Amino acid sequence: MQTNAPKFVVWVVAVVIGCLGVLAHFVAIPVVTAYAFWFVVVGFAILAVASVVKGM
Repeated sequence: MQTNAPKFVVWVVAVVIGCLGVLAHFVAIPVVTAYAFWFVVVGFAILAVASVVKGM
């Protein structure tokens, strides 16, 4: 399997979502705190898919 570097915009979106999930674990953010784990999972999944799909 060949991997590709994700585009900068996709990378930024994934990192922001992941960081928001980590931050929500330590600080109470009204909507995000209940789903903090899933925010981190989605951020990682976006990065993983973007690494495999060419042009993303």
